[in-house]
Formats: sequence, C-alpha cells, structure tokens
Amino acid sequence: MTVVVKRVTGHAELLGILALHGANLGRNLAAAERAREGFVTAEYTLEFLEQLHRAAPAVIAKDGETVVGYALVALPAAGRGHPLLADLCAVIDRSTYRGVPLATLNYVLCGQLCVAKSHRGRGLVAALYQQFRADMAPACDCLLTDIVRDNPRSLRAHLKAGFEVLGELSYGGRVWDLVICDWRAAPARR
Repeated sequence: MTVVVKRVTGHAELLGILALHGANLGRNLAAAERAREGFVTAEYTLEFLEQLHRAAPAVIAKDGETVVGYALVALPAAGRGHPLLADLCAVIDRSTYRGVPLATLNYVLCGQLCVAKSHRGRGLVAALYQQFRADMAPACDCLLTDIVRDNPRSLRAHLKAGFEVLGELSYGGRVWDLVICDWRAAPARR
C-alpha cells in the first residue's frame, strides 16, 4: 500500500496519532529499545491534540487507514497550553539566530514527530517535514523543536531533514537540543 502524507482531517486520525504516540512513548519502552529505536518524550492527551488541531492540523503519514507517522503542528499560542512546549516557547523568545531575536520571527513549533517502527528508514521524516513546510512556510519564517539529548536517533533524523542545532535548554531534569529549520532562505529539499 502507498503511504500518503497529508494534514489531519478527522477525529479518527487524532486517535491514530494518540495510538502511535503511546506505542513510542519513552516511559513505555525498555532502555535498550529506546537507545536503538528512539522514542517520544512529551505526553499528550486527546484533549491537547484536539486543541492543537483546532489551531493548525497536524501532518500525518497514513498507510491505508493507519497513521504511521505524524508531525504535530504547534502554533506558539496553542503550544503554550503544555508545560514542555510552554518552556520551549520561553527559551525561543529569549534566543537569537544569526543575530536575529527569534521572538521577532513568525515561527511554528513541531510539538512532536514520530514514525512507526514498521515504516522507519523510508524517508517519512523528510516527507512529513516537506508537507509541514509546504503548508506553513507561507506564514512562518522557520520551524523550531527540541530533542532530548538521550535520543540521538531523533537528532540525526532532524539534522538529515535540514535542521541545525541552535542551542540547548533544560526541562524536567534533562538537557534538550533546540533545533531550527530556517525557511526564509533555501527552498524545500526534495
């Protein structure tokens, strides 16, 4: 079956995100699997996903009716409704990028990205971010997210997708890399 990358359009797709999220949540995985496969850290409720969806629908990858990947679109105002994303926004608003205060840019957050184990290594991270950019770049200068340091697989995937490390932040007793994908300059990678 062909994987389709698109924006969320219905409640069933939000439930698909929540199922994939739970299957890849770090606290639900053994340490060896976390190290080998990567994981997601922030815990989200259906209510919070619905809040993000009302502001800007997530980008998903579907194989048939199954959600096999997602990138949560978090506009800063909506993202501030979650402690981790609120902390990320506060750090962003105090940071600069190439001499420009990030608070002066129109930015969007990726609240979380996940690809099902069965579909990893197929270019879905790049495909999700290409769709994210196609949908959001007309109104936004850049995409920002953070990656917990003990998830190097995720950092490698983000760097491969065109992000660069901007700085670090601490949250919940852990260190995170703040990464940026600047949409103002180069065209999207294909």
